[in-house]
Amino acid sequence: MSRHVLVARLDNEGDVLLAGPAIRAVAAGAGRVTLLCGPRGRQAAALLPGIDDVMVRRAEWIDPHPEPVDRAAIDAFVDDLAGRRFDEAIVLGSFHQSPLPLALLLRMAGVPRIAATSVDYPGSLLDVRHRISDDVHEVERSLSLVATLGYELPAGDDRALRVRRPRAAPLGGGYIVVHPGASVPARAWAPERNAALVRALAAEGRRVVVTGGPGECGLTALVAGEDGEDLGGATDFAGLADVLANAACVVVGNTGPAHLAAAVGTPVVSLYAPTVPPVRWRPWRVAHELLYVDVPCAGCRARECPVPGHPCLGGVEVEDVVAAVGRLAPLREAAAA
Repeated sequence: MSRHVLVARLDNEGDVLLAGPAIRAVAAGAGRVTLLCGPRGRQAAALLPGIDDVMVRRAEWIDPHPEPVDRAAIDAFVDDLAGRRFDEAIVLGSFHQSPLPLALLLRMAGVPRIAATSVDYPGSLLDVRHRISDDVHEVERSLSLVATLGYELPAGDDRALRVRRPRAAPLGGGYIVVHPGASVPARAWAPERNAALVRALAAEGRRVVVTGGPGECGLTALVAGEDGEDLGGATDFAGLADVLANAACVVVGNTGPAHLAAAVGTPVVSLYAPTVPPVRWRPWRVAHELLYVDVPCAGCRARECPVPGHPCLGGVEVEDVVAAVGRLAPLREAAAA
């Protein structure tokens, strides 16, 4: 009898994309895979291969803007889990997240086997308690957990990020994408610097496309100015994958679109605020350069930078980024030739 496996990754789009290789490994050995994600990860979930069904729930213990805990909602969620009759559940998460609240609900739902990486004593909540160094990439962290359960990627799978094949974008190709926004403000380069970058790239004769979500239209208009093409609010996550897939390079912070670019093979100039260690979150298996200033407060995990001038990114100059684009864009251009 084939197994129905629940894989949970309850945070943002980028986190869900980084779970992709582990999900493919599970799919290679399970009969059916359901992904449980949060509302901030549902668009990425829709793009991942290996998933048969998606459940969406805002987790009160993970979401940065959680709803109040409501017993009726928790009971309904447990009933939903129980009704799906999972044979196994695998809780994926980062080093700073506890899998135990979800493990408790899964146990209440009668899931017979539950696995997670956990530094905390799980009591009877976990059947498989995995441990691994914090200083590994998120992709490796998830692959290591599923491997303890016997799930391995099939021969020929290169462990890279993947999304379902993007469509050909109507924009043509060869342009540079500048994505100025970030889900966490402390990971974003100043809008004025992004705008100056667009002007500098255009002065070199490059075509520049500026992307952003529906809530970032003011930002993208400012950054695009007279020299860039403003696509702020014009694409959903799948549409952004199409745009990135046809770009020569993307300039972006440590945020979901950086991992989406990696999933479509586009080189990444990463304006990487070291609020979290690069070893865990850098673009995975794609050509990239990390640009930041080493600062004493690296690893702070701040959502809003409390230091005047945001020195870890404020010290990155426009010419540094232009030079990195000049090194990375030809790699994609050569591959497309």
